[in-house]
This record gives sequence, C-alpha cells and structure tokens, in this order.
Amino acid sequence: MADNVAPLVRLMLVTDDRLVRGRDLVALARAAERGGVSSVQLRLKRASPRELAELTRSLVQALRIPVLVNDRPDVAIAAGAAGVHLGPDDLALPLARRIAPPGFVIGASVGSVAEAHAASDADYWGIGPWRGTTTKDDVGGELGSEGFGKLRKLAGSKPCIAIGGVTPEDVTAVLAAGGQGVAVVSGILGADDVEAAARRYRRSVNGER
Repeated sequence: MADNVAPLVRLMLVTDDRLVRGRDLVALARAAERGGVSSVQLRLKRASPRELAELTRSLVQALRIPVLVNDRPDVAIAAGAAGVHLGPDDLALPLARRIAPPGFVIGASVGSVAEAHAASDADYWGIGPWRGTTTKDDVGGELGSEGFGKLRKLAGSKPCIAIGGVTPEDVTAVLAAGGQGVAVVSGILGADDVEAAARRYRRSVNGER
C-alpha cells in the first residue's frame, strides 16, 4: 500500500479524449497544475498503448505533481507514473498490486457496495458519479451526497474522492460527506481558462473564499 495518498487526491484532474482533442495536453496539465490541482489522471480511451506511454512520460517530465494512468498499470509502470486508477472491469486489483513497484499508488472506481468490496485493497477510491456526467458512458445513476456518504463509510480510513459532474459549489457537500477531495474532468478541461477553473476548485477544496 502507498503512503500519504490523501494530499495526492485532494484535487485530481482527469483527462478526456473529447475535451483535449486538438489541444496540447501537456500545456493544459501545466495550466491546471498552476491553478492548484494535486495530481493528474491520464484517461484517454482512444489512445494506443504507445501513445499513452509517450504522453505519460511527457507529463511526468513536465509536471511536479504525481501522474496516474487510467486502466493500464503496465503503461503506468513502464512510463514512470506514480500510479494507476482501475475500474471494475480492469485488471484485478491484487494482480496489479503484484506487479507494482513499492510506493506505487492504486486507485479504484467505486459506485456500488459490490465494487466497494472488490476495491478493498486500493489506496484510494473514486466514488461516483456524484451527478450525471457526459464524459464517461459506463457509469451508474448519480449518487449525490447521500449515496456517496454510504459508500464512503465502507472505506474505513481510505481516502475517498467524488467524481462525476462535481462543481466547485459541490465541494463543501463532498467534504461534509467524508470525502477527501474531488476528481474533475469537464469542470476544468471544459473551461476556456483551465488555470482559473482549477483555482476555483482549489479554493473550494481548501475552504478559501
């Protein structure tokens, strides 16, 4: 298990093929870093493994914050990423743990009690969707604060973040429900000014005005 994961997941930027198409992903990530994101999860479903590895290496070199790769622990390890985020249909978490180097962070998507039990060995949970989202097709119904809170209680001391349509105005409710932070896709990457959008989330997560 990785140590000191909570600060890493406080404000996670998650990339999306449709939102970064035709744009410089490294430049977007650097702008988000300047705005205060604490980590970047590289999620590009249409990229080949080689493209994913090249982008991961570029992000690792360009950013001071940790980079995680969605779905592909093999790519994450080979490219020097800090960790991987796995969904319920990805490589089983114990197998990913077996091939991971020391300190490698493994996160898991959780949207139901069954998924929570399967993700018991993860370093953190991304619980969602908080509300309906257009950036991911294979998600269940929105959980809201009540559903998030119920799943959060199953995590024990494990850090949990909310994902799925989370706005800066939702952050207070996420934290009140026991969340450690939020993962954001379109709320940051869909903005004209990525740095300013990230800063709004950072202020909400940190309780700033």
